Amino acid sequence: MNDEKLLGYKGKALQALEKAGAEIGDRLRISRDTQVYEGILIPRSDYADDRHVVIKMRSGYNIGVQINEATRIEKTGEGAKPSFQAPPLPKQREDLPRVAILSTGGTIASRVDYRTGGVRPALTASDLYSVVPELADLADIETEIVLSIFSENITTQNWTEIAKAVARHVENGKAGAVIPHGTDTLGYTAAALSFALQNLPVPVILVGSQRSADRPSSDAATNLLGAVNAAATAPFAGVFLAMHETVSDRAIVFHRGTKVRKCHTSRRDTFKSINTTPVARLEDDKFTVLAKDCEKRDSNRKLVLKPDFEEKVALIKFFPNFDSRVVEWYVNNGFKGIVVEGTGLGHVGKRLFPALREAIERDVLVAMTSQCIWGRLGMNVYDAGRDLLALGVLPLDDMLPETGLVKLMWVFGQTKKVDEAKRLLKTDIAHEFSPRTTYKEDS
Repeated sequence: MNDEKLLGYKGKALQALEKAGAEIGDRLRISRDTQVYEGILIPRSDYADDRHVVIKMRSGYNIGVQINEATRIEKTGEGAKPSFQAPPLPKQREDLPRVAILSTGGTIASRVDYRTGGVRPALTASDLYSVVPELADLADIETEIVLSIFSENITTQNWTEIAKAVARHVENGKAGAVIPHGTDTLGYTAAALSFALQNLPVPVILVGSQRSADRPSSDAATNLLGAVNAAATAPFAGVFLAMHETVSDRAIVFHRGTKVRKCHTSRRDTFKSINTTPVARLEDDKFTVLAKDCEKRDSNRKLVLKPDFEEKVALIKFFPNFDSRVVEWYVNNGFKGIVVEGTGLGHVGKRLFPALREAIERDVLVAMTSQCIWGRLGMNVYDAGRDLLALGVLPLDDMLPETGLVKLMWVFGQTKKVDEAKRLLKTDIAHEFSPRTTYKEDS
């Protein structure tokens, strides 16, 4: 039997399928005891067991049926091996705003990989357009593949690539840009672009999805439609992250690129604005601006591109028994800066003080953030905080640790002088600092 005909099957399951004369894509009726299941035979992961046959039901969901002595498999129809082929691109309308979709990969641009049972980057930017034909009613879209990787593999060099690609499209007169991106490090990239793309005249919208496009519960299409709508017509400008506001499809919200965090592993409303409100909401095709200090779209504004980042910056999380040799390793290996996730109002244990003092004396910029999700630093409240300030640790107020890391990488991409780096780090460039923090925990 050709491996491709029963990809991933082995042992008892393979024998049962061979006996039935079945191949991947065939329609099967599987009977076991009093239960009957019907669906299309789909491949299995190479890592799966040998006791189950997996079929795709008419509902769109996959089920695994355990094979035992009572199981009967009947082939009821032939079919093609499951595959994805994008439909033709819808007809472009030149009277609509011009929007660039710059694909980078991630779940929003993924499909099931039946070899491993997971999902893989597969859809190009053009594929995204073709499988969501409603986009043709929103914008005249130009697509470009910048990257095709999962977001855990994104690097500072990739941020530079993306920023330059966005700048090229904005300078060519696009009404906005959309960047499909994996959600795991989407917040980091949103912050990076917020610093790299300054004085934007139009919206740049990063967008992801928690569930791949071939799943019935996918949020990919809804999120993408909201992002393209914003890039084309929203009244605001800057770098934003667009995702579901709740688990339902009712509304999409737009978070500032420097103030957003992924808060849940799988919920469709995983992203939340921290220590601020979302900038805007899209509901029933209507934008409601929620932020008072939001920059307006202005085609006369000229983009300032500053896409350089320094790799040798670290983010460390303090915990009980933290080994100070971790800090020493970064210092000895030429790192320019360290962002510390301290406890509460901005504290670390005294056993770490000598290593931080040594780092600062050797011109390593050390900045403090909090492990708490909401609230801001208060390093003058307790002795530990005041002692850290006396050492030269720089407080970052209510800045997110991830944003602090990205900003420090960006700062050292602009200057190698520590004093200038400190000044830039404490300067509010892309709304990374909130002027005040309320007790309200969630937007």
